[in-house]
Amino acid sequence: MIRITLPDGNVKEFDGPVTPLQVAESISPNLARMALGGRSNGAVVDLRTPITKDAALTIVTNRDPEGLDVLRHSAAHLLANAVQNLFPTAKLGFGPATAEGFFYDFQVERPFTEDDLAKIENEMRRIAKEDKPIEREELDFGQTIARLESAHEALKAEHLRALLEKAASSGGAVAFDAEDDEQEGTIAAPRLAGGELGADANAPDKPAAPADLSITIYKQDGFWDLCRGPHVQSTGEIKHIKLLATSGAYWKGSEKNPMLQRIYGTAFFKKQDLDDYLTMLEEAKKRDHRKLGQEMELFFFPEIVGSGMPLYKPKGALLRQILMDWWYRNHMARGYEIVATPHLFKADLWHTSGHLENYGENMYVFEHKADKVTYGLKPMNCPGHIVIFKDEQHSYRSLPRRFFEFGTVYRYERSGVLHGLMRVRALTQDDSHIFCTPDQLVDELVSVIDFVDFLYTTMDFPYTAKLATKPAKSVGSDELWELATSKLVEALEKRGMEYGMDPGGGAFYGPKIDFFMKDAIGRTWQGATIQCDLNLPQRFGLQYIGADNAKHQPIMVHRAILGTIERFLGVYIEHVAGNFPAWLAPEQVRVMNITDDQADYAREVAVSLFSHGIRAHADVRNEKIGFKIREGEIQKVPYLLIVGKREKESGEVAVRRRHEGDLGAVPLAQFLVNHGTEFDPPKIASPITV
Repeated sequence: MIRITLPDGNVKEFDGPVTPLQVAESISPNLARMALGGRSNGAVVDLRTPITKDAALTIVTNRDPEGLDVLRHSAAHLLANAVQNLFPTAKLGFGPATAEGFFYDFQVERPFTEDDLAKIENEMRRIAKEDKPIEREELDFGQTIARLESAHEALKAEHLRALLEKAASSGGAVAFDAEDDEQEGTIAAPRLAGGELGADANAPDKPAAPADLSITIYKQDGFWDLCRGPHVQSTGEIKHIKLLATSGAYWKGSEKNPMLQRIYGTAFFKKQDLDDYLTMLEEAKKRDHRKLGQEMELFFFPEIVGSGMPLYKPKGALLRQILMDWWYRNHMARGYEIVATPHLFKADLWHTSGHLENYGENMYVFEHKADKVTYGLKPMNCPGHIVIFKDEQHSYRSLPRRFFEFGTVYRYERSGVLHGLMRVRALTQDDSHIFCTPDQLVDELVSVIDFVDFLYTTMDFPYTAKLATKPAKSVGSDELWELATSKLVEALEKRGMEYGMDPGGGAFYGPKIDFFMKDAIGRTWQGATIQCDLNLPQRFGLQYIGADNAKHQPIMVHRAILGTIERFLGVYIEHVAGNFPAWLAPEQVRVMNITDDQADYAREVAVSLFSHGIRAHADVRNEKIGFKIREGEIQKVPYLLIVGKREKESGEVAVRRRHEGDLGAVPLAQFLVNHGTEFDPPKIASPITV
């Protein structure tokens, strides 16, 4: 007897294994027609997946976020189907659904062209229109390998064998849903279930496939692929699709592996949703921070420096510094102490912190030839702040201590995921670590949430929050994790914050709250993070003297509110389309003369503005005024002041405001009265008790 608990608490009983589709049919024919998958004990499964033991089940429809994932995952298979129809020698890589759509990687003889994409999209529509059934089948390991080798799908066969070896090294049991953990996003991969691994007599160095190792495939219209699902029931359900772009991508994200060709696309249930998304993409192209960064002379990525290493031009460096100066003042007002740490530490420190064991693949580690010492460029600032804290004796009366640093860190990111300032290898965090007593923890967390709210409100970002819990790779006991998680929940509830859940999304040393900004065209970006850590204080032996005169271990809060300067600026540039508020613009006013006779007057106006604390520049080049105005508008200077013969004689300036055009001529003093407050930075966050 299988007992299925529904979301309303009702329980349905079945004589044996039952699929989500059968459960939906037992509830109502309408629900069965709308069903796309099932959420069984929290995991989304295919409608055809047998449920073999008691479970809590929710039927997934197109009203659920998971429903869109099912559609897009199916669209990725439709894409692969179409590619292999048109390019019979194409071999398959991975093809996941993503937050924005889907992609699929192919091993092909040449890169895809725009014409190819149009043909592939038409073939996808043809297959969809024929409404081919999508079928789920389970094979054993030997059958699957034989099929892959017969089809010359070498990449998939290699991946399947790697999964088997990974299962063997994990202790023999293979009861898990295997995903490729080296690939960005959710990966289509076989489902391994049950069995014990033993030695293969013919190849003792390789694990043998257990007899009951079950591998799931999905097939349609002569096409098939290894996949755990879920998928829609037929290709006819995939109606509103669009292929967007193509690019190169290394197999499993490693430069050591073959280069594949990736095709990106998206899919929606409704045509209007697809049209809205495509309109948003067109707007996003106009706002692309990489394009605007070049036009506004802010930053660039020269190949000679290395991938993911931005260089800031004078205006970009000034923009960065203006934001940092304002943020420093905010931190000092809230009782933070400024510290500074070097860019690299001995490997001993990274062993103590656990970074080498748990984050080593993302670190740059090297041995210096002269002193034979191994060093690691810091991927995080926390160990340095811990060492500073440990250098002094602390009493409960001296806590909390709030250390703050704009610390530049270095992380290896695969070349395929680098994206302008959004994803870089050299990044500067507004990093803080708060050391406090257990009694102070919740108030400190609430204070940080307030600080996050202040930033996003000031910068005009709507935002949401998620609580991320213990990941598979972690340090510390379950008891410490449960305590830290409960404190984050308490702080969120005390602050009255609504939040979602991100199971398994925590850092390796503690759970966290992640904040997500929503930009002007509706996209969501990860930003601030607050992490509660009881593990690193234990690993480093941190102590303070309590009211009982005994030694106690402090609790450590990791937090970054901007996140990184690079990512925040990239998101903010696209949010405002490069139109910085006057207080943040690196060049606030540009003064330009019409003829050489007004060059000296233009310089005088710029100097006067500068003396009032306004970042002004005189453009007295021997160029036509129309050209200089257009250039100023492209570089999005908030105010252009034009001075000709009449303005020089009257001591006035002709004012052009960004997006508003000509505002007329006024005396310079009146310009300052009318617009001067726009150049002042926002008020500092309300100070807390220091």
